[in-house]
Amino acid sequence: MASSSSYNSPCAACKFLRRKCMPGCVFAPYFPPEEPQKFINVHKIFGASNVTKLLNDLPPHQREDAVNSLAYEAEARVRDPVYGCVGAISFLQRQVQRLQKELDAANADLIRFACNEINPTAHHQAGVSSPLQPPLMGAPRERPSGGGGFYQQAPSNFSLPYSFPWNENNDGGGEGNI
Repeated sequence: MASSSSYNSPCAACKFLRRKCMPGCVFAPYFPPEEPQKFINVHKIFGASNVTKLLNDLPPHQREDAVNSLAYEAEARVRDPVYGCVGAISFLQRQVQRLQKELDAANADLIRFACNEINPTAHHQAGVSSPLQPPLMGAPRERPSGGGGFYQQAPSNFSLPYSFPWNENNDGGGEGNI
């Protein structure tokens, strides 16, 4: 929160608005000259006058959080004019739901394997070893061809069934962009 007016360099807001940055400038602590795009986005979405009124109505200890929130929402609106932050939130909520389903499936597998380990007599009587138990003496243990341990190497043509939002092209549309 260094005041840019002490360095005789106008803050990003005053520079963009082409006015002199006074020592008591309300924008200077939050829009340093090194981050002009931050103010440009906030000004484009909310307007400098509205931001000035908002900052003057807030106690000084809440202003930084307010500016950070405005900057985040403004950047989200610039990237996705229709959904803004809501698009990012809904994307993350869907991702959490998908991961919760994966976690539930993994927990179900663990319970199934644990139940097989508790009652191994049925497997031993049939001459079959359970996946979590050592094989019977004298019987060589074979690795299953379709699955296995955590450290198996993925095939060379392996690709994830989803894409990361930060790797997508930033075309500004759709709710998948963050």
